[in-house]
Amino acid sequence: MEDNRIIKVFLDDSPQPFASFAPPVKIVLDTTKIPDGKHTLKIVAKSSNNIEGVREIPFIVRNGPEIAVVGLKDNETVDAQIPITINAYGSETSDFFVIRGSETPKAVPAWVWALVIIFIAFGLFYLIMYWNMDLYKSFV
Repeated sequence: MEDNRIIKVFLDDSPQPFASFAPPVKIVLDTTKIPDGKHTLKIVAKSSNNIEGVREIPFIVRNGPEIAVVGLKDNETVDAQIPITINAYGSETSDFFVIRGSETPKAVPAWVWALVIIFIAFGLFYLIMYWNMDLYKSFV
């Protein structure tokens, strides 16, 4: 019996496969040659009985830098002047590491400040309620 199994790999809606293999196969998808954005990898496999199976895998390519925006959210209603901080960072291929600018500055969340205030208030409450000078007298 002849082995006529074949796997064809398509990218997006291309009518021509960019690769065709006999199974099993292990490939490396080089995303540097694909533009950033949403894509679909379509795999068509044909069995030895000429029965075809199809699997589509959606994925997103982002080879460019990550862009972080602080101060404006998606679909937010704004008025007047708003300060916006924009940062772009990614996996740079250079040999040195730049500390300045490699992280996005963000404010401390309000819930952290609330926890700190509650902790300090509880400490002061405990100190005031249970302070007793008799506990600190000498045993003589």
